Amino acid sequence: MEIALDASMPTYSGGLGVLAGDTLRAAADLALPVVAVTLAHRKGYFRQHLDRNGKQTESPSEWSPAEKLQAIDERAWVTVEGRPVELRAWRFLVRGVTGHEVPVYLLDTSLPSNDEYDQALTDSLYGGDARYRLCQEVVLGIGGIAMLRALGQADFHTYHMNEGHSSLLTLALLQEHASLHDRGSVIESDVEDVRRKCVFTTHTPVDAGHDHFYADLVEKVLGRERTGILARLTHARSGIFDLTHLAMFFCRSANGVSIRHAHVSRRMFPERPISAITNGVHAVTWTSAQFARLFDRHVPHWRRDNRYLRQASAIPREEIQAAHAEAKAALLNEVKRRTGQDLNAEVMTIGFARRATGYKRVDFIFSNKDRLSHIIERRGPLQLVYAGKAHARDAVGKAGIEHIFAVAEDLKDTLPVVYLEDYDMSLASLIVAGVDLWLNNPVKPLEASGTSGMKASLNGVPSLSILDGWWIEGWIEGVTGWAIGDGAEEPGDPAVELDSLYDKLEHIILPMFYQQPLAYAGVMRSAISHNGSFFNAQRMVSQYLRNVYEPGMSLPEAEALQ
Repeated sequence: MEIALDASMPTYSGGLGVLAGDTLRAAADLALPVVAVTLAHRKGYFRQHLDRNGKQTESPSEWSPAEKLQAIDERAWVTVEGRPVELRAWRFLVRGVTGHEVPVYLLDTSLPSNDEYDQALTDSLYGGDARYRLCQEVVLGIGGIAMLRALGQADFHTYHMNEGHSSLLTLALLQEHASLHDRGSVIESDVEDVRRKCVFTTHTPVDAGHDHFYADLVEKVLGRERTGILARLTHARSGIFDLTHLAMFFCRSANGVSIRHAHVSRRMFPERPISAITNGVHAVTWTSAQFARLFDRHVPHWRRDNRYLRQASAIPREEIQAAHAEAKAALLNEVKRRTGQDLNAEVMTIGFARRATGYKRVDFIFSNKDRLSHIIERRGPLQLVYAGKAHARDAVGKAGIEHIFAVAEDLKDTLPVVYLEDYDMSLASLIVAGVDLWLNNPVKPLEASGTSGMKASLNGVPSLSILDGWWIEGWIEGVTGWAIGDGAEEPGDPAVELDSLYDKLEHIILPMFYQQPLAYAGVMRSAISHNGSFFNAQRMVSQYLRNVYEPGMSLPEAEALQ
């Protein structure tokens, strides 16, 4: 549904879209024959506006595909609510480090042949009601297959459904296979053929992240025949169609996005085996200019093969410090430009930038302001940089942002806090590179993976995090960062987790930062060599190729670099 292709194109809302973009960037690096399909989202996700009290309002993030993308002449049609809806596509080319290009087709219904409602179907990302959302998913899944066929692209070994939003492509493939054999109805061999071709990745253990639609709406949008096929084959539960279950039913392989998340997902979907391929981020995209120059000097092959970042362990700590100081200055300059607030480059700066929603606990560190003030008084000053959007209908997420603004006012003489509005890829790049410590404190086990800490590690920024998602795998205490609480899968006691967070700051992190700066630089260096070298999208895509797309197959490009 969303792919972050360029910071100037608002075709993503957050981590899921950025991950999709990073996946394609890595596929291009590795010269894989991949094609991607998404929606054009002419009005984007939204622009975030925060008033002086942190109250969030939204406005459309409009852009013109014609200014950024190549228009495609071919047209396709998809039936929505019994109406033919015409589709066009725009092409974006993702270029890898060796020059290989991966085409991305962005579907667009904004055509004069369509009625007003249908013209808007590809406008908004995660906007509208259930009807709008389901119509969008028909355009993406069924319309996406139709557009690929119009482009002459039919010979695909694997269709990878990234979340359940695209799962209706299975219906298009079913009917296509039946038609090829001159059958008017779908039979079991059609189902098996689709299963051989499809794989699925689930990205969230949060139920709200899985689309459910009532049968009467599904029949209205898809039509009686298609709805009947789905009901007969997938055994819709109590008149509700679950698109994640649909994808699970029609895939030969399903995976979660971290080892912990796969375990949680197997409990959610006990009828299917679910493996784990832990997420990664695109190293060249998320490494700051300052650290990229450092790596180019000391690790010359890192762009083509991120595994070479293991060699960052030999970079002198003083050079790590110097590169970080430049990245920090760039962030603080942006803070000054946006807010007028001067942050001190010598002060420990904690970063927290991600979607603002309840389970992320954006304001958790402020749960005991007296204790936090005591730590600052005893161990040295702190300052915090926040960013992140709350979904337009997420009252809890919005309240969290407002609480941060209120706390910032209460503690303004003790603890500088800034919240930067309208979080996007460009701002994220500055924050993950410019802070000194990356904070992450979700409610377990709701963090499927998390990727912001991976981006920080590429820039030598260690994490202080709850043991959930990717951090269970990336955490080496005192080496790559520090854990909050224990590794149990069950939700932790918030009071115990808060004490752990404060204890680590007071007794380990702040004393090391201020009194042993070279030791702290050693942790920064280890974050790069241990986590940057592994939690990257090249490794992730290589695992998809070996374990999911073509089990047992190796990467030609990777093999050449070994």
